Amino acid sequence: MLKVSITGPESTGKSTLSEQLARHYDTVWVPEYARSYVGNLSRAYTLQDIEKIAHGQWELEQEAMRQAKTILFADTDMLVLKIWSEHAFGQCPDWITQKLKQQDYNLCLLMGVDLPWEPDPQREHPHMRQFFYDWYKRELETLQVPFIQVKGQQQERFEMARQHVDNLLQKHQYRN
Repeated sequence: MLKVSITGPESTGKSTLSEQLARHYDTVWVPEYARSYVGNLSRAYTLQDIEKIAHGQWELEQEAMRQAKTILFADTDMLVLKIWSEHAFGQCPDWITQKLKQQDYNLCLLMGVDLPWEPDPQREHPHMRQFFYDWYKRELETLQVPFIQVKGQQQERFEMARQHVDNLLQKHQYRN
């Protein structure tokens, strides 16, 4: 099973690209668990909530792996939760850090901030996207995770991502 993570700052098209790629490769994608979790809160989220979200995200991915065909696309990963936690609370739960080190994605797609910001009640930092992008890039480099930077409008992003996924599949001798 090959695994691809779509990661990066808010409002960069992660969900859209995850869904497009899964449809193109006739497989499943892992949605962002935080959306439903935070959407159902009647209060501000806490550090403990972020850890619960991480557990939920991990479980969703494990479930999706049982359904996937050849390749799995994940709309978010433990890196998103680590950065979110550290920025919001100045710390990250150990469980998230441990799971981040255990992630075994064959490729991470780091989404650029060149798409227009789309307002959403769960999005918090419209003017900090470059700051977060740079943070994601540094973390991926430190973790020595294979990643590519995905930029351009939605169709360009899809074509760029598809090309890299095709290369990954070819390298591992899978065919679409």
